[in-house]
Amino acid sequence: MQLQLKDITKRYGKKLALDSLSVTFTAGIYGILGANGAGKSTMMNLITDNISRDGGSITYDGKDILEMGGAFRAVLGYMPQQQGVYGQMTAESFVSYMGRLKGLRGRNLKDQVADVLALTNLCDVKHKKIGGFSGGMKQRVLLAQALLGEPKVLILDEPTAGLDPKERVRIRGFIEELAHDKIVLLATHIVSDIESIADEVMLLKKGKLIRISPPAELIASLPDTWEPVGVRMSLEDVYMYYLGE
Repeated sequence: MQLQLKDITKRYGKKLALDSLSVTFTAGIYGILGANGAGKSTMMNLITDNISRDGGSITYDGKDILEMGGAFRAVLGYMPQQQGVYGQMTAESFVSYMGRLKGLRGRNLKDQVADVLALTNLCDVKHKKIGGFSGGMKQRVLLAQALLGEPKVLILDEPTAGLDPKERVRIRGFIEELAHDKIVLLATHIVSDIESIADEVMLLKKGKLIRISPPAELIASLPDTWEPVGVRMSLEDVYMYYLGE
């Protein structure tokens, strides 16, 4: 299982959002760090084919994802940062609707909807309308729909935004459990979430890949002269050293 981006370029007018980005992902959790405008969401939108690339290739197990079409979408789960949900639908009906869009039917659909609602702690409110949910509850609904179809590539854009500390820890633990046979791309501004569960951390700055390494290696790469943000060196120090303006 391999997802490869090679020489990916994307422009928005005169702005170069991604600059010849090349990276290969295999099974595991990849934390993606970068300031606003670094190219995190652009990269994710290119992988999900929400926007078109200006150059380069994206392949899954050696096949171009655009040529794969529906076959690639069948192995893809995506949780967007924007909370685009239908407020008049219940949690269960929304997740079921998304499952039907993914091609799930009958007992398989019903069972998977029940499973993902339980995993995201939504069973008690599954018959309530999403419009009355808090931001954190809407995040859980979006995560639930991303898990439908047992995806091999799971893309999570700010999955713990708006969650209280207890729910953040719970969702982090769940992401860590399911990642043994998946490629999980996790973009977040909550650095501690990445430090606790990521196998590799990808540093993006102005559309370029700065480094990609395990968290411990990145922390160890900091110079002795660097003054820690806290009482010890952490991934926050890595962020400030490599990506701080």
